Amino acid sequence: MTKVSVFRAVTSVALFTFGVVTGLVAQTTGDSPPRVEQKRTDLTGAPDMEVIASMAEYKPGEGIELHIHHGIEAAYVLQGATVQIPGKGPMQLPTGATLMNLRDVKHAGFTIVGDTSRLCRKL
Repeated sequence: MTKVSVFRAVTSVALFTFGVVTGLVAQTTGDSPPRVEQKRTDLTGAPDMEVIASMAEYKPGEGIELHIHHGIEAAYVLQGATVQIPGKGPMQLPTGATLMNLRDVKHAGFTIVGDTSRLCRKL
């Protein structure tokens, strides 16, 4: 093997490894730490799409940063809470509420300000 071939091979492996690590870090840091995935399955009839069921609990003082998803997100509130968006007054997110967040549309960006803790289960 020539030096050029070895250099190309090492460079290729390094770039591949960097890409994998970058993807894993981006996926981890962009997710909500309290979110616990329950189940994941392929979405029938939609190649490269999945349905993910998870549960998240947020305590007073914690928040969900403004973010997007590359798919539709549906959530069901197990225990209501009072939430506050910066610059706006507190509002109630009631128990039993259902939420739909459309693909690639920013949502959340609030802090839990009430005294209840369990906020939602994502479907």
